[in-house]
Amino acid sequence: MPSSQAERQVRSFLDHLAVERGASPHTLGAYGRDLKRYLGFLKERGIDDLGQASEIEVSSFVAALQVREADQVALSAASATRALAAVRSLHAFLTGEGITKDSPAAEVHPPKLGRRLPKALSLDQMQALLATPDPATPTGLRDAALLELLYGTGARISEVLALDVDEAMSLLAEPDAGLRLFGKGRKERIVPVGSYARAAIEAWLVRGRPVFAQNATRSSPALLLNSLGRRLSRQSAWQVLHVAGESAGLAAEISPHTLRHTFATHLLDGGADVRVVQELLGHASVTTTQIYTLVTAEHLREVFLSAHPRAR
Repeated sequence: MPSSQAERQVRSFLDHLAVERGASPHTLGAYGRDLKRYLGFLKERGIDDLGQASEIEVSSFVAALQVREADQVALSAASATRALAAVRSLHAFLTGEGITKDSPAAEVHPPKLGRRLPKALSLDQMQALLATPDPATPTGLRDAALLELLYGTGARISEVLALDVDEAMSLLAEPDAGLRLFGKGRKERIVPVGSYARAAIEAWLVRGRPVFAQNATRSSPALLLNSLGRRLSRQSAWQVLHVAGESAGLAAEISPHTLRHTFATHLLDGGADVRVVQELLGHASVTTTQIYTLVTAEHLREVFLSAHPRAR
């Protein structure tokens, strides 16, 4: 149980995120970790009530995150910015609830971020990755379904792992049906699913999933299972991509977001409108999606520099 006033205030905020705003367990975990750091920082300064925190404490906390200490690794500017966002949301909540008078984090600026373009695989690399699972084994069928879903829909890993068998069966029953995904804040969207992903899902349901399902002590509705018949975890899914990347001979580390980036970049390379890609990815703002146009522009520049005789 929370012992200090500050810990109780954070718990009220996290409960608000979970109940009122429908935040996912992943989001709650990230907020919880960042706010635990914040409370530890304040505690060292003798503050155990968030109403006592000032703008100086918040600014100092953000700066301290980027300094390496004996028991703490320095965070990147992006991670420090994320932590500041959690602190801002916390104080905004306390102010809105009338628990504190104003927010000490409102005027604190995040550290400057360098422009970091998403990593995307080339078409040849993507095809090599998709060819790595062994279709003769249940594990290979499952891994193929996972990879085809991630690349074929651009879905977040949390969205794919949350899928149940019933949703997959509804998709396969109708040739033109889309797949229903629930993104951040449980926002729903429908995405089309191509023939390759459909075939991979069907093969897994028919020849792979029953093998894993029989190992379960209790039946699971999940589409993707581990060998014990339980819903596939994020850690296991990351491992699938890591192994596939090594098998495909790809030097860069492959993550679920790599496939999401690749999905968006290949659509834009093929002439898709950025607004369409925005809807498919489930981005609230087209500004978020427009970073992928920078990837495409960078690709065009690389091709120009390598192919044109008077480019250099």
